[in-house]
Amino acid sequence: MFKKPALRPYWKRLWIVLLLSLALSFAFNELTYHLQRENYDRAPQTIRLEIPEGTASRVAAGEEVPSIPAELQFVIGDVLEVKNHDTTDHELGPLWIPAGGTARLALEQADKYALSCSFRPSRYLGFDVRAGTSVGVRLTGLGLTFPTTAILAFMYSLLVFPVKQEQQEEKASPAQEQR
Repeated sequence: MFKKPALRPYWKRLWIVLLLSLALSFAFNELTYHLQRENYDRAPQTIRLEIPEGTASRVAAGEEVPSIPAELQFVIGDVLEVKNHDTTDHELGPLWIPAGGTARLALEQADKYALSCSFRPSRYLGFDVRAGTSVGVRLTGLGLTFPTTAILAFMYSLLVFPVKQEQQEEKASPAQEQR
């Protein structure tokens, strides 16, 4: 008669491969995340934009104000705080910033914006609001890589390092020998 193969070595190997695959998948996903991380993969914060004194006269002359960038990047939840040090009132989209005053704009939605702007010669200020890479997105990546890695590693381990089965001869019982 044929002996039923013992499944214990296979289960043991499967658990070892699962643990190794989880560790390797996690390490690989985190490494690639940190190598490719952008400056918008951060917690929301308050970003301060200062309008220097003399900006209105420079803009009227068609000159750029060096301290005011042409493009900005934000993450969802950032707050843009505009401080006006100029002697003239300015506006930025829905914000009215009186001379010597401050205005704040909460950025709650990911999008590319082009707002009318009185403190730039081009009369607009463009900026991006992006969604950062959340823990949920990183866990989804782990959930996609781990099962495939585990299955392939288990099958490969069986090919490269086959489970050694003990070769035992079954002894026929005296009843089977008489037949």
